[in-house]
Amino acid sequence: MKHLYLLLFFALLIVLNVTGQQKRQSHNMAERVQQLTDMANKRAVLRFNANRFKDFVKSTPRNYSVVIMFTAMAPQRQCQVCRHASDEFTIVANSFRYSQAYSNKLYFAVVDFDEGSDVFQMLRLNTAPVFIHFPPKGKPKTADTMDIQRIGFAAETIAKWIHERTDIQIRVFRPPNYSGTFALIILFGIVAAFLYLRRNNLEFLYNKTMWGMGALFFCFAMTSGQMWNHIRGPPFIHKNQNGQIAYIHGSSQGQFVFETYIVMFLNAAVVLGIILLTESARGKGDPKRRKIFAIVGLILLSVFFSLLLSVFRTKTQGYPYSFLFK
Repeated sequence: MKHLYLLLFFALLIVLNVTGQQKRQSHNMAERVQQLTDMANKRAVLRFNANRFKDFVKSTPRNYSVVIMFTAMAPQRQCQVCRHASDEFTIVANSFRYSQAYSNKLYFAVVDFDEGSDVFQMLRLNTAPVFIHFPPKGKPKTADTMDIQRIGFAAETIAKWIHERTDIQIRVFRPPNYSGTFALIILFGIVAAFLYLRRNNLEFLYNKTMWGMGALFFCFAMTSGQMWNHIRGPPFIHKNQNGQIAYIHGSSQGQFVFETYIVMFLNAAVVLGIILLTESARGKGDPKRRKIFAIVGLILLSVFFSLLLSVFRTKTQGYPYSFLFK
C-alpha cells in the first residue's frame, strides 16, 4: 500500500510539472505575441537582428506566422534590387496592417545582413533579397521560400504567395502615384502646342517614315516583354549564388528588366539589317552605296539574329538550333 501511495505521489508531481511547463510556455508565447503586436502597431515591417530572430521565430511554441525578407540594404552592398524589393514588401505589410484581415496570426519582418549575419549563416543564405515564410508549426519547407526569379517580387505577387501559405487574403493598396498622369498631361500639352505652331503645314503627319519608326518602336517594346515587367515586377538584374551579376534569366518562365532592353536592342539591330538589305535591292542610287548597304545589312542580320537565337537557347534548355554563336 505504501508503494502505491508513492507511485501516486510521483505521478502527481509529474502531472504538476508538465502542467506548469505548459503554463509557462503558454505565458511566454502570450508575451511574445503581445510584444510583436506592440511593435507591429508602431511599424508594419519589424526589424530583426539575431537575438530577435531567435526570440520570436526560433522559439517555440508559436501560433503565428512570420514572413521575413532577408536583405542587404547598406550602401556599401550596392543592392539596388533589395531597395525595390523592400518597397514592394512594405506595401504588402502596410496593406495587411490596415485591412480587415489584420490579426496577430501574421507578422512581417526584415533581417539585414549587416544586422543579422548570424541568421544568414544559420539559414545558409548567400544571396539577397530572399523571402521566407516561417509557419506556426515546424520548419519552413521548400515552398515557403519565394521563387523571385520565376515570379518576381511585386506586391501583388507577394500577397498571393502569402495567401497560398497562410490562407490570409491581403488586398494590396498602393500609395497614389500621379507621376504617370502628370507626364501624360505634359506629353499631350507638348503635342498640342507643336500642332498649333505647325497648323499651317501639317504635311509631316503623312510622313510614312515617321509612322513606320513609331510602329517599330511599339513592336520592339511589346516583343521585348515590357508588359510582362509591369505585370510581374521582376528585378532589374540579379546576383547569383557566386555573387556574379546575371542579366539574362536562366528560365523561359522569367526575365529581368535589363534583359528586355537587351532583347529590344537585338531586335532593332536585326530590323535595321533587313531595312538596309531592302534598300540595297531596290536598284536605285549609287551602286557602291547599295553594295555597302548590302554588306552592312547582311552582317547586322547574321550577327544579331545569332545573338538573339543564343539568348533563346540559354532560356530554353534543349533547344537544338543555333547559327553563329551557341
